[in-house]
Amino acid sequence: MKKRKFGLVLSSVLAASAILGACGAKDEEKPAKDNAASGDKNTEETFSVGMVTDVGGVDDKSFNQSAWEGVKAYGEEHNLEKGKGYDYLQSASDADYETNLNNLIRRDFNLVFGIGFMMADAIDAVATENPDNHFALIDAEVKDDNVVSVLFKEQEGAFLAGVAAAKMSKSGKIGFVGGVDIPVINRFEAGFVAGAKAVNPDIEIQRKYTGAFDKADLGKITANSMYSSGVDIIFHAAGATGNGVFSEAKERKAKDPNANVWVIGVDADQYEEGKVDDKTNVTLTSMLKGVNEAVVDISNKAKNGEFPGGTTVVYGLAEDGVKLADSRGAIPADVQTVIDEYKEKIASGEIKVPEKVEK
Repeated sequence: MKKRKFGLVLSSVLAASAILGACGAKDEEKPAKDNAASGDKNTEETFSVGMVTDVGGVDDKSFNQSAWEGVKAYGEEHNLEKGKGYDYLQSASDADYETNLNNLIRRDFNLVFGIGFMMADAIDAVATENPDNHFALIDAEVKDDNVVSVLFKEQEGAFLAGVAAAKMSKSGKIGFVGGVDIPVINRFEAGFVAGAKAVNPDIEIQRKYTGAFDKADLGKITANSMYSSGVDIIFHAAGATGNGVFSEAKERKAKDPNANVWVIGVDADQYEEGKVDDKTNVTLTSMLKGVNEAVVDISNKAKNGEFPGGTTVVYGLAEDGVKLADSRGAIPADVQTVIDEYKEKIASGEIKVPEKVEK
């Protein structure tokens, strides 16, 4: 009888211990669950974004840098950590494109951007091999269901740059320095020529492609030749190669403060790049291309389950995707009025800007 009572007591104790143990286990699980609900950046709910640069590099002060600023802005908006929630890989050559894209896929980034026209083939190949992953390609089109292609109407913004250059030139000679001879740069050239001719049919326009986006020395040599021939304003669409155009203009201005030499920057506001000293700057204006805003826009759409895969999204003047930067007083009010008038006509569709220069 005593043994039976002892057994009942022992069973009760064990049962109570089991119940308490179960309660303790549930209590311990709560913090992890709460963290997930709060959107902790280290939980499975994090939507991560990565990007691969083209050969211009992430600090080209232009196209790639603008894209990276967009990725960073998205990461900071969602309290993500660089290296996990957002990151980039830099390409030293086109041979790095597929390798870098695959590296970001292996690191489980939810959305991967390929920056630049030259990455189209690599994006197409990697996207085909990874149909469950999402990709975004800037400045080119790939017809895959898991890729969104992002284009800009560069010709519209470049038209305004051409108006500014032709109206501000004192010599009647302006120049265009392009990087690689590809459709996206052709659109810059076509718009610039059309805008300049619209306000001055007799304007002389020198045009030169350097064949590279990462050769500042080629940009400098080309600018030297143009300025020496009487060109006083150069619009570049050459990525890091364009940094050489700025170098040449700044050297000439430093040597002769009265020299009438200007540069129109591209993609990002390149005012700081034109700084000669505290009082002198050779940046007339810059043709802004909203790569950073587009990156944030596409990233948030994807995060919210609205990834526009299989489509091409285009940003122009009407969408505020391209525009001219504040000239900081370099462009007088009367010229700015003319620029604004053309801007309205383009945005409304009254003027259709060509994408190629008529030969």
